[in-house]
Amino acid sequence: MTVNTDGIILDIDGTLWDSTNIVSKAWNRAAKEGGAKRTEYISPDLLKSQFGKPMDEIADNIFFEDVPEKRREIMELCCRYEHEELTSDPCRIAFPGVIDTIKELSDRFPFYIVSNCQKGYIELFCGKTGLTDYIRDFECFGNTGKGKAENISLLVRRNKLKEPVYIGDTDGDRIACAEAGVQFIYAEYGFGQVHKDDYRAAITKFGDIRELLEEA
Repeated sequence: MTVNTDGIILDIDGTLWDSTNIVSKAWNRAAKEGGAKRTEYISPDLLKSQFGKPMDEIADNIFFEDVPEKRREIMELCCRYEHEELTSDPCRIAFPGVIDTIKELSDRFPFYIVSNCQKGYIELFCGKTGLTDYIRDFECFGNTGKGKAENISLLVRRNKLKEPVYIGDTDGDRIACAEAGVQFIYAEYGFGQVHKDDYRAAITKFGDIRELLEEA
């Protein structure tokens, strides 16, 4: 099977890298210093179950014992400490083949990113992986306050894409693509589970897109 496309839109967490060990350290620090009622450890596995959702939804799920205003305060601290930890860490956490494949295929396909992350996270990812010059455009929840489907649609319109594909790893990604009218490719190696009938194609490792994608 091949998939024709004129633009590849990428998710980050669970698709391009796994930052959950680093982020777990930051969020536990933020929860303690921010006075969260939660006393349970915020584990990498818990974060894997939440990543891909909008930041306000994650705050509601993890810090549900606190009042909404307090949840927002704690989440702001989580994001700040997360940025600090990721900035100071070498971040050698990209999945195998991600960096080389994007660089190799960038002459044939334009690459983009749409994530439900906070403002500044995509720029940090690009800087840490050396992919800044290979990502044409990006959008996120932190910039627009909008969900993934709306941000995918916004990026598609902005870049005048006719046959874009989105590569992600969760059912939330699949739903967003269906709402945005974009083909969805499931990264099976990531954090989530998607029913086999609900995606255009699947990859077991990122480098599989070399054989899967054809220029529209």
